[in-house]
Amino acid sequence: MKKEYIIPIFVPHLGCPNNCIFCNQKKISGQTKMVTAQDVYDTIDYYLKNFKDNNKYVEVAFFGGSFTAIEREKQEELLGAVQKYIKNKKVNSIRISTRPDAIDKDILKMLKKYKVKTIELGVQSMNNYILDRCERGHTVEDVKKASKLIRRNGFILGHQMMVGLPESTVQDEINSAKEIIKLKPKIVRVYPVLVIKDTPLVDEYEKGEYMPLTVTQAVERCKEIVAMFNKNKINVIRIGLQNTEEISDPANKASQVVAGPFHPAFRQLVESSMWYDSILDKIKKINTKVIEVEIKANPENINNIIGHKKENVQKLKQVYDVDVVVKADEKIKPGKFEIEILKTYS
Repeated sequence: MKKEYIIPIFVPHLGCPNNCIFCNQKKISGQTKMVTAQDVYDTIDYYLKNFKDNNKYVEVAFFGGSFTAIEREKQEELLGAVQKYIKNKKVNSIRISTRPDAIDKDILKMLKKYKVKTIELGVQSMNNYILDRCERGHTVEDVKKASKLIRRNGFILGHQMMVGLPESTVQDEINSAKEIIKLKPKIVRVYPVLVIKDTPLVDEYEKGEYMPLTVTQAVERCKEIVAMFNKNKINVIRIGLQNTEEISDPANKASQVVAGPFHPAFRQLVESSMWYDSILDKIKKINTKVIEVEIKANPENINNIIGHKKENVQKLKQVYDVDVVVKADEKIKPGKFEIEILKTYS
């Protein structure tokens, strides 16, 4: 199996026709200058030198901004810079992220010419009121139209959605997930809203007009949505913003995060909580008073079963007085587990 590598190239805020109230791409990416073809060459060369596996799949990903909304000449300059690496088979494909209202047939024809394989849309919500409240500048209908065009033209479709947007409720987010599932993306990213410096949202926060989710609330909302995507076999490739110098604990001086559910291991918190619910449900179905159980699972799931800083094991002991022994077993399929009662009350 090939090791997959991403070469990230940030094009911060290029092409965005407006400022979403939660967004400051320059702060998030830590990059402010205009990207050039030379920047693309330099970035790809740097990453290729540091990739160690010979048997690998390499994708160049243009993140940030709205790639297909920038000037056509700049799009072709940046995509063109990748072509020599694709021709000599050092790079396998290209991924871009963009706005739903910046996709049409001509754009897709151009992207296909330059070997773009995956297109991620910044959906954020499937509720027009919330999109307008956040000054997104596009509608739900734009999302549906762009998604269908992308799939029909043979691209891999990705969606990005957010939880905790201003005035967005749990039910709004569940409904958004349901609508996203209908559009059949192959991949999704789920982000809880963080309050970032130099955004309209930070002004609302400081005036008491917006209250961000706590980490616990964000985990609860995300795990329900992630479970929906998992059930429909949609690959959740990211949960929460990547931990960087700019996106880190608000207590850090270099952090651009003012408030919100930041956690360096947010994905693990979500997935561990999902495992905890599954294990607890199984224990509750056992028709006897359990003192100790043994859980066997695939090695790749062990950390999430134990929980971040052993939180799941400790919580089962503190709340239900159940001792848990966790063992790795490669014979068990990833995502599955077996439970055995070791001790019960007589």
